[in-house]
Amino acid sequence: MAFNCKLTKIGSNLFTNSTLYKSVVGALQDLTITRPEISYSMNKVCQFMENPLKSHLTTMKTILRYMKSTVLHGLHLQVIVLGQPYSVQALCDANWASNVDH
Repeated sequence: MAFNCKLTKIGSNLFTNSTLYKSVVGALQDLTITRPEISYSMNKVCQFMENPLKSHLTTMKTILRYMKSTVLHGLHLQVIVLGQPYSVQALCDANWASNVDH
């Protein structure tokens, strides 16, 4: 979500199917567990669940398009078998990570 995107509760373009809006926003909110980068955007669209406008729907669709284009990103949680060896793998693009002694 762009930082210059301003969502307000004032407007005449009321989205008539608020149940659909709430359902999709709820499903996306569950994704913030494995996709923390959408937390800010989800917080913004959740603020307008009572009376969503068409601009809020447009923002939600933008989040959905982003999720579709980045399906392989995020935290991947897998079941481990007790008693079997396991490993923790992480990706970090921070500069300091490359200077850590192993």
